[in-house]
Amino acid sequence: MSRILIAIGLLLLLAGLCWPLLSRLPLGRLPGDILIQRQNFTVYLPVTTCVLASVILSFVMWLIRR
Repeated sequence: MSRILIAIGLLLLLAGLCWPLLSRLPLGRLPGDILIQRQNFTVYLPVTTCVLASVILSFVMWLIRR
């Protein structure tokens, strides 16, 4: 369990350091993400982005446990 937490922490640190490069990726603006804009509010539902993140994290966890 501690190795997994350390790995997650290192991945978050790496993502933070690489944020200028990661912000250029089209994540959050994928087809299937729902954006509703009205005069007084905006609702954003990143459905496709969440599914993609889930698949990638599941694959990474599968590799770690293997």
